[in-house]
Amino acid sequence: MKIAIDAGHGYETPGKRSVDGMKEYEFNCAVANEMKKLLVKYEGVTVLFTHSDQRDVPLNERTTKANKEKVDVFISIHANAHGIGNQWTSAEGIETYVYTTKPKTATRLAQMVQNELISSTKRKDRGVKTANFHVLKATSMTAILCECGFMTNKEEAALLQSSSYRLTCAKAIVDAIVKYYQLTKTKSTISSSLYKVQVGAFSNKQSADALAKELIAKGYDTFIVK
Repeated sequence: MKIAIDAGHGYETPGKRSVDGMKEYEFNCAVANEMKKLLVKYEGVTVLFTHSDQRDVPLNERTTKANKEKVDVFISIHANAHGIGNQWTSAEGIETYVYTTKPKTATRLAQMVQNELISSTKRKDRGVKTANFHVLKATSMTAILCECGFMTNKEEAALLQSSSYRLTCAKAIVDAIVKYYQLTKTKSTISSSLYKVQVGAFSNKQSADALAKELIAKGYDTFIVK
């Protein structure tokens, strides 16, 4: 299956900043990159990015690309904000959006993603909501948008800037996708799992035998070369 990951906005998008200066795209693209690393480990999965590190890709261009490539699911990654943007507020938590018509498949996926995010991050559960966002309206496939925390909340802004929280969010979203679509991990290929144990590299054959047994126990295809 094809999965489109959309890191919202761009590095220079006006106003998309935390109070202490983190650009929202820094969080969005980091999560997107971690998601790709995880997703490509599954059978038959290809990942398409609709964003760019060089420019803020227009929304219409993002959805057109996803539609043209006939992707199966579209995941847009964001960080939230509340208030005028230059002062801390108390708004907090995570929410996941689907289009206003509440498409059945998108709503089910959104709920699974929301549940995984809350379980993994322990942040406030703001629920699954509907919105007329362009990336939800103009996409022809299942599409959801995740708001992974508030840049205007001092505690969550610190989390959004940490690599551990970014990885946690990425893994939670991927885990939900894997469960929903029942994806299967790619099996190790012979080229990556086949080990040759050279007897001459050891003081005796018993040492080579021991290493071979250890590798076999770990699931590697192993043979001894005398």
